[in-house]
Amino acid sequence: MTAIRGARERARSEITAAIKDEARRHLAAEGAAKLSLRAVARELGMASSALYRYFPSRDDLLTALIVDAYNAVGEAAETARDALRGPRAAEPLTRWRAVCGAVRDWALAHPHEYALIYGSPVPGYSAPQTTTEPAARVGLALIGVVRDAYAAGTLKEPAEPLPDAVMGEALALAAELGVELPGAVTVRLVAAWAQLFGLLSFEVFGQFNGVVEARTEFFDQSVRQLARGIGLPTPR
Repeated sequence: MTAIRGARERARSEITAAIKDEARRHLAAEGAAKLSLRAVARELGMASSALYRYFPSRDDLLTALIVDAYNAVGEAAETARDALRGPRAAEPLTRWRAVCGAVRDWALAHPHEYALIYGSPVPGYSAPQTTTEPAARVGLALIGVVRDAYAAGTLKEPAEPLPDAVMGEALALAAELGVELPGAVTVRLVAAWAQLFGLLSFEVFGQFNGVVEARTEFFDQSVRQLARGIGLPTPR
């Protein structure tokens, strides 16, 4: 009985993977707004009723693709950070650049999946709570770099005062994440996170065409500036 159950689980896993792979091809060809369970089933030679046993609705399939994309870019960031070796591996700037560079590499290699999670909202779709944890992985990787620098005493705290409303939100966010960081640092970290994905979106979606051609060098310089703005030590 165990062998039969195992075979069934493997078959279900393989079919689920095939459905998601075909759905990603549809994303690349037509975009998330036009994703259709019937079209996916047709391409796979499945009856629609059979596909519904795996994904009861378009939104369920979209959610699975979104979770996969967030986990993929998050894993890329974490792997790059943890794979560092050598005498400079522990330097905050080295770790920061590794995380940001890995996110960029993933975005350029998977532009349609990047567009799914960081592009225009899909009409009629509302992401469920199950996407929250995967979506936080890149942010938490960046927070970890800053938190370690702060704990080591190498982080230079911003002196600029913050409005009370902004400071209150920053402290609440740090408390929610369980991160011991000054409010001013948290604010700049959130801004850097947003600017990172702004840079990536401009590159992935073509806004840099005819404006910035030295893309890798420009990105690396921008990432250094973001690190410096947060207060990370950035030796030249």
